Amino acid sequence: MMHAGSLYLVGMMGAGKSTVGRLLARRLKLRFFDCDHEIERRCGVKIPLVFEIEGEAGFRAREAEAVAALTELGGIVLATGGGAVLDPVNRERLRSRGFVVYLHAQPRELWQRTRHDRTRPLLQNVDPRHRLEELYALRDPLYRETADAVVETGRQGVSLLVAQTLAKIEDACRLSA
Repeated sequence: MMHAGSLYLVGMMGAGKSTVGRLLARRLKLRFFDCDHEIERRCGVKIPLVFEIEGEAGFRAREAEAVAALTELGGIVLATGGGAVLDPVNRERLRSRGFVVYLHAQPRELWQRTRHDRTRPLLQNVDPRHRLEELYALRDPLYRETADAVVETGRQGVSLLVAQTLAKIEDACRLSA
């Protein structure tokens, strides 16, 4: 159904990658991995502490290692971190080793979903909503460049979002066959 047998989800924080990814993995009978959780497992500490100790550059290096290792696995669904696409090597690994779906949400939706979350280091500043808009402006073109399919995540329920994602994957695979 998918080239390389793996499905990778990209998108901004709050787009639903982990939630949708878990359900997709269940439906497709694949193993699910969350890149951020994998980094935490490997480091033995939570992401905010990695940022505090090593800064964003240190975190991104760890993220690149995790993406490299996880994309070597076959038959998985991977929820990437929101910034994984910043690294051109990550983008190439994702594109060449699986089917990439961009879960797209507008900044106002993302803000509604993340505004009470204190665990997101990049939003811990004076104007987190503005920061989210800046991140979106920078990353949206990179997500689109990397993705095989784009799924709009609005106010639909998770079950409908999973069904829409599966339909996009099937359509894309049919067209490429």
